[in-house]
Amino acid sequence: MDLSNNYNEDSNTWVVKLSGEVDIYNSSQLKNQIDKLIDQRSGNITLDCTNLTYIDSTGLGVLIGILKRVKEYGGKINIRNLKPYIKKIFVITELDKVFSIEV
Repeated sequence: MDLSNNYNEDSNTWVVKLSGEVDIYNSSQLKNQIDKLIDQRSGNITLDCTNLTYIDSTGLGVLIGILKRVKEYGGKINIRNLKPYIKKIFVITELDKVFSIEV
């Protein structure tokens, strides 16, 4: 998994680009890196998943944990550019009702 980010001051949003796989082996790295961003600035988070090829249940759990933290200060998480087979995982688990998913 690779992660790059930038902060947009106009919208108070971290744009985080995920690529590769988010799984049991690296999901804690994702959590730690996003926690550091939130510690720097409590903003909204947009996850750009254009290059995300796989996510397992551990990765989904990390996203839920991050969402809980972001909601504590009134922020939002948007997920965009999911591949159809990854979006299907969100639909099956009904996480499409929890996260704001943009096509």
